[in-house]
Amino acid sequence: MVKAYDVRPETREQAESLGAQFVTMKTQIDATGAGGYARELTPEERAAQQAELNEVIGGMDVVITTAQVPGRKPPILVTKDAVAKMKPGSVILDMAASALGGNCELSKAGETVVTENLVTLISPENLPATMPIGASQFYARNISALLLQLVQDGALNLDPADEIAGPVTITHGGVIRSDPVKKLLAPAESKA
Repeated sequence: MVKAYDVRPETREQAESLGAQFVTMKTQIDATGAGGYARELTPEERAAQQAELNEVIGGMDVVITTAQVPGRKPPILVTKDAVAKMKPGSVILDMAASALGGNCELSKAGETVVTENLVTLISPENLPATMPIGASQFYARNISALLLQLVQDGALNLDPADEIAGPVTITHGGVIRSDPVKKLLAPAESKA
């Protein structure tokens, strides 16, 4: 049985459409952010979520984590307490592992670790680089489709109202158009 969890309620239908059982927490958290991404949880939300997740994770045979935040440490989703509750032979694949950390508190980027209670923790670095050629071709087709969308009649068309061009435009005409980039630069701008 496959179970899935996310702090964005709209992912429930996506998980269930693929046959997974969606894990419902007693503490309901809606962390839907801009552009389909999750917003950062408050400390109170994080504590409530973690207490319930520890119990759910403790009963799993395999846990796969993927939550990354560009340029920042990934959120801890699997604590050492959750790992301690898992059965011997269980496996955690931390796909968010990097030099910045991972989704599992015990992750060591680029290493496979077996804990004292015989849980195997796999933390590959730069996982996309290990993908087969088909994934590269798929990515190339996506980039080609994006560029064809952005070029209209032989000219670059970065219409901020366009549902594709708007969100992928970081800066144009000397103006920062990406809200996440604006937020990242706001502290630096206020110090200047």
